[in-house]
Amino acid sequence: MLLLGVLSSFSVVSLVTYSYLAWAVAGDGGSRSSTRAARARWARRRPPAQRQPTSPPSTSSQPHIIFILSDDQGYRDVGYHGSEIKTPTLDRLAAQGVKLENYYVQPICSPSRSQFMTGKYQIHTGLQHSIIRPSQPNCLPLDNVTLPQKLKEAGYSTHMVGKWHLGFYRKECMPTQRGFDSFFGSLLGNGDYYTHYKCDSPGICGYDLYENDKAAWNYDNGVYSTQMYTQRVKHILATHSPRKPIFLYIAYQAVHSPLQAPGKYLENYRSITNINRRRYAAMLSCLDEAINNVTVALKKYGYYNNSIIIYSSDNGGQPLAGGSNWPLRGSKGTYWEGGIRAVGFVHSPLLKNQGSVCRELVHITDWFPTLVTLAEGQIDENIQLDGYDIWETISEGKRSPRVDILHNIDPIYLRARNGSWAAGYGIWNTAIQSAVRVSHWKLLTGNPGYSDWVPPQSFSNVGLSRWHSERVSWTSGQTVWLFNITADPYERVDLSRTYPDVVKQLLRRLSQFNKTAVPVRYPPKDPRSNPHLNGGVWGPWYKDADKKKKPGGNTAMGAKKQKQKKNKTHPTRGQSQGCSARLLGGQAHTATSGVSG
Repeated sequence: MLLLGVLSSFSVVSLVTYSYLAWAVAGDGGSRSSTRAARARWARRRPPAQRQPTSPPSTSSQPHIIFILSDDQGYRDVGYHGSEIKTPTLDRLAAQGVKLENYYVQPICSPSRSQFMTGKYQIHTGLQHSIIRPSQPNCLPLDNVTLPQKLKEAGYSTHMVGKWHLGFYRKECMPTQRGFDSFFGSLLGNGDYYTHYKCDSPGICGYDLYENDKAAWNYDNGVYSTQMYTQRVKHILATHSPRKPIFLYIAYQAVHSPLQAPGKYLENYRSITNINRRRYAAMLSCLDEAINNVTVALKKYGYYNNSIIIYSSDNGGQPLAGGSNWPLRGSKGTYWEGGIRAVGFVHSPLLKNQGSVCRELVHITDWFPTLVTLAEGQIDENIQLDGYDIWETISEGKRSPRVDILHNIDPIYLRARNGSWAAGYGIWNTAIQSAVRVSHWKLLTGNPGYSDWVPPQSFSNVGLSRWHSERVSWTSGQTVWLFNITADPYERVDLSRTYPDVVKQLLRRLSQFNKTAVPVRYPPKDPRSNPHLNGGVWGPWYKDADKKKKPGGNTAMGAKKQKQKKNKTHPTRGQSQGCSARLLGGQAHTATSGVSG
């Protein structure tokens, strides 16, 4: 560890000096005008295929797009990052494609998915705070154009299999209303892998498996979700013509908790003494096998040679639930690298530089413009995207048009007690949770979240032991951190006091971003969401007509009807206990987009 510290310090001295001088000359290079100019300069089309097909070719000039999203997979939890977990399929696909080793997502589920769907930062969709919860009247704002909608305009058949987690309180929020021709999967953030039930709180439980807009009761047969979703993908490929371009979004539930896996996969990891890590490893092995089956199906049915396969995790791993981000700092739910730097790669016969590594800056918002451009679609000028077309960066090894990333600004997260405008040089209130990356530099303010490093040996037979974790003391009351991520990807050397001018530059960049923020959407729970009131199923409950009703305004007849409705819920499917059907206004709670005060 001492040697690592010496090497990190040496690289910091050289790269910090170079980065600071280069950035100072460029000035504040992240303005919206320069962003638009860069996007215009780097708009590109798909390069031709580089080798002869080995299976029947498609006549479509547009590539088939397969986007695979894993859930809560840690940065280390792939074979080519040194994991003890065996992932031969992921290793092979990545080795033959392009590994993304400077690739970022959000630290939790809904925000990453929203950014993939819209190409926009959270501050521009109102989803800056937390996740979309099952009982909230909230969803990805309906005035945002989604990626599948743009691909449908370009002539694609669009299908989603897996986890949605972008809200469902009204029918207009459902996947089939947001651009997908078909949907098979779950609406919530997690649930049982076999029964597909989810409890949001004690007694508030329901079934969560959908086929298009209806509960998929016919599939309530105890099939493990990873395998069930793969079977649906294979069915879609078998019944669709490769002559028509297809967009297939496969958002696996794995490896999110609860930690459940078929027994045959557990047998391969008896050497792992920690039960959570062992189950997690089994789940990931099952997922790896599933992706192999998807790849085989793409080849079998004639899609592969004109396909682009993108693999990504939605956020960092949770060590307490078996995940590992070592040697990165932090975990899921934090803005340290362990929460936001993701496993990602692109595999395709259409890549020019196959078998390479991309270390250019790439963000999950970049998939929207990249894929629409590859699909020969059109991006409306009035859509203010935060993503860039990075296909030539990935395929040809060219420089990324992206120079910065706003990781987030959350104005309503628990504020750091020691934060202040003074600590932010009068530019920014450092009590606010925020994080931004500009070139090599990364700045964090407020409370970034759990910040320890958790080495692999921490997974003992008694669980994750803090004795083995490198603990970080918060007694100093610090609310500003600065790192040169290129030189110090493990965030061990804080440079905020060494380079105050850089801190000020990045604080100004945060302030500029914040001026474009929309109000936060994070409404209170709505008791009408209780699955017991909806036939034992999690699903849309909000009606536009409810806006006109007043709480407490039910007549005696209305109360009787409510009681009758409750008695008609499914007698065997619903597992939740009853609650009052008290009406709420259903309007989203908003917080000011600014962070003054």
